Amino acid sequence: MNRPHLLIVAASLALAHTAIAAPALDASNPFAKPSSLPLNYPAFDKIKNEHFLPAYAAGMAEHLREIDAIARNKAAPTFDNTIVAMERAGEMLSRVSSVFSNLQTANTNDALDAVDREMSPKLAAHNDAIYLNPALFQRIKTLHAKRATLKLDAESKHLLERVYKEFVRAGANLSAADKDKLKKYNAEIASLQSEFSQRVLKEANASALIVDNRAELAGFSDAEIAAAAAEAEKRGQKGKFAIAIVNTSSQPALSSLTNRKTRERLMAASLNRGSRGGEFDSRDLVLKLAKLRAERAALLGYPNYAAYSQELETAKNPAAVNKLLAELAKPAVNNARKEALEIQKVIDAEKGGFQVASYDWPIYQDKVRAAKYNFDENQLRPYFELNRVLVDGVFFAATKEYGITFKERKDLPVYDPDVRTFDVFDHDGKQLAIFIFDPYARGNKQGGAWMNEYVSQSSLLGKRPVVGNHLNIPKPPKGEPTLLTYDEVRTAFHEFGHALHGMFSNVKYPHFSGTNVPRDFVEYPSQVNEMWAIWPEVLANYAKHHQTGAPMPKALLDKVVASKKFNQGYMTTEYLAASLLDQRWHQLKPSEIPTDVLAFEAKALKEAGVDYAPVPPRYRTTYFSHSMNGGYSAGYYAYLWSEKLDADTVQWFTESGGLSRKNGDHFRKTLLSRGGSADAMDLFRNFRGRDPVIEPLLERRGLTGN
Repeated sequence: MNRPHLLIVAASLALAHTAIAAPALDASNPFAKPSSLPLNYPAFDKIKNEHFLPAYAAGMAEHLREIDAIARNKAAPTFDNTIVAMERAGEMLSRVSSVFSNLQTANTNDALDAVDREMSPKLAAHNDAIYLNPALFQRIKTLHAKRATLKLDAESKHLLERVYKEFVRAGANLSAADKDKLKKYNAEIASLQSEFSQRVLKEANASALIVDNRAELAGFSDAEIAAAAAEAEKRGQKGKFAIAIVNTSSQPALSSLTNRKTRERLMAASLNRGSRGGEFDSRDLVLKLAKLRAERAALLGYPNYAAYSQELETAKNPAAVNKLLAELAKPAVNNARKEALEIQKVIDAEKGGFQVASYDWPIYQDKVRAAKYNFDENQLRPYFELNRVLVDGVFFAATKEYGITFKERKDLPVYDPDVRTFDVFDHDGKQLAIFIFDPYARGNKQGGAWMNEYVSQSSLLGKRPVVGNHLNIPKPPKGEPTLLTYDEVRTAFHEFGHALHGMFSNVKYPHFSGTNVPRDFVEYPSQVNEMWAIWPEVLANYAKHHQTGAPMPKALLDKVVASKKFNQGYMTTEYLAASLLDQRWHQLKPSEIPTDVLAFEAKALKEAGVDYAPVPPRYRTTYFSHSMNGGYSAGYYAYLWSEKLDADTVQWFTESGGLSRKNGDHFRKTLLSRGGSADAMDLFRNFRGRDPVIEPLLERRGLTGN
């Protein structure tokens, strides 16, 4: 999940100031003025690669002129002529940056990658030119000092306090010499993050497993074999077969392949990404990023980068994060070891003659599940056809809970033929938002799943939201239905939870729109929305056989519900291992940066008690984009932190009658519509009536009594 920020990100003041004199943007450039399409939906049919650089230059120049006018205003600072004026500034830059950042993750190419490399340090410089502007900060500081007498409403007061804190954290109180140091750090970090992201994508594409014959793909369906053949031909390997690598350590194909040697090769290809030498090796970038972030945090007065990063999160500090992760590590690994014993019994019963390894776990966990609950994942897929999951599942649940409705439209331009768009109408029939749905994996698309805002809501600017969900479902051969795994179904509901957070936003200031909330809070509403995937009324509405239309048998449905805690030891351990790695890298002082990435990783996992070979980290350091490219640096713990709130909220929904307008309206009014306009935990308390408790999370994860 990616989030927009107030001022875009991160190099030299001089560089940015030259942009003030940039030529006016040609009127033919789609970013020269707001899109004329509904809700300012991007004109993808008119946007070309060559439009971005001039639009960025003009947008930064316009923004800096606006900021300069605020800073030089002869009138005494007021909330309106300073803070509100800043919120109104940068409209063109916001237009181009939101579209570019979304396309560069969802539909990139060499030209866009080049723009990203060029713009990262320039945007860093742009940020610095604003945050390190002494005249501007003096106005903000003056207002902050007398905030108690300004008679501001709650959202405005929160904005003033937030902006002041962000300027201080960005270095506004540093000396001139230290500001120069900071600008260099920002520029280099921005460039390295861009390079890391691009190497990870290219390395994943280069690491695809090539096999010579069908026998090596034993266990694959005919459709999966056809897809592997097509993938190989696309890579210039006609007559062979290719299995593309997804971004996580474990690979989906491992649950199907019965050829153990192929499984072993596939897992090795995944785990070795970024550390096997060659042009896409990322170890040098990891070390540079860790050092620069540590040095930058020290310059700003923090003991390490994690302390800096977590200050504005709900966790507040690394001690709280470490406590949560440590509390769960031992019981999670204990659970995983118990699960491994069950798997080993199946291997031994089959006279396999080997000990369970990481590449055996997915296929054998399905066998254990089949024995335990008398079903496997393949029994579910015929009932999970993509369009039905979306329309009769995801949309149906949202309509029942919030009264909103959806209408697909074919007239809006899209950046890929598989992208779909929907008008979203509120319960009163008025248009609420536009929803973009981009379901399929592509070689030029970032791995994973996420939500982005193409247009963010703001009553100050008169904007309503345009939001997108981006998934990575393998596209079947032409004419074949798109049948999802249960995990893919859950992901669709999860990402739509983010979309609801963006679409329901009802705030004044763009600073607080939608998902602009702390990282360890942003996953909370989306995780809550996962509950509807197996809510009986919802599941019965969408889980129908793609050929016959017959509903999923109740007996199978009951088994799905009964198996919710199945394999939680594995899933919790792989997630905790990645979260702990993220913390270890970002809790280092500059003098503690290691020289060997893999040795440091192994030592960190061992010390944390999660070095259990059959369960590798969900991401290893060398392809851990969440941690290394800036989005969730020192913040990957956020999913678990949010899940504590989520599990408590699911308990509330269940106890309060489940899927109903009354419950949905309460959740929307007290929390989803508020964005970041108030303290996140205050919003939770307003919704729940108390602080969160951890017991529902422990129960869900099967960690009680371990």
